[in-house]
Amino acid sequence: MTEITEYTGQLPAPVERFILHWGDMGGHWGVNRSVAQIHALLYLAGRPLAADDIAATLGMARSNVSNSIKELQAWNLIRRVPVRNDRRDHFEAEGDLWEMLMSIAAGRKEREIDPAVAALRACATDAARDRTVDEIARARLNAMLDFVNMMNAFYTQMLSVEHGKLAALVRLGARVFSLLPVRKKKV
Repeated sequence: MTEITEYTGQLPAPVERFILHWGDMGGHWGVNRSVAQIHALLYLAGRPLAADDIAATLGMARSNVSNSIKELQAWNLIRRVPVRNDRRDHFEAEGDLWEMLMSIAAGRKEREIDPAVAALRACATDAARDRTVDEIARARLNAMLDFVNMMNAFYTQMLSVEHGKLAALVRLGARVFSLLPVRKKKV
């Protein structure tokens, strides 16, 4: 199979389609399109790529590639790797999908969930002290805090499960859910 860096300006249609789609999906996940496209390219690449190669392959400005690489490194989705006889920095994506998922989940938890939990905890504590807050608001804040804490504890447990067992648990969960009655949505 030809490596991605050996294409002369034209990516194979399925590869290009995946990279473009991954870029579009990045927008839905709150990630810059360029960041997501670079991640997709590095994920599919047969070897580590230098920033210049990434920029040329995707038709992006070198500065955009550099900034995107920094963001991907901050998410622990790519890493810098040495390449013999080449002084440039080269990068490769995490190839293990479970590790990729865990890195994304950990990053989102740190950036989004943890601050939300802290704010919710502060609101619930303040509401308990403030007698101008009615019982319904207090109860709902506490219920939300309990729910978020429960989901946070579940997430922490899942991080400690070996990937193969976690995959088996996911497959088992799909079978278990098929046995449960379907809940009708309220209209």
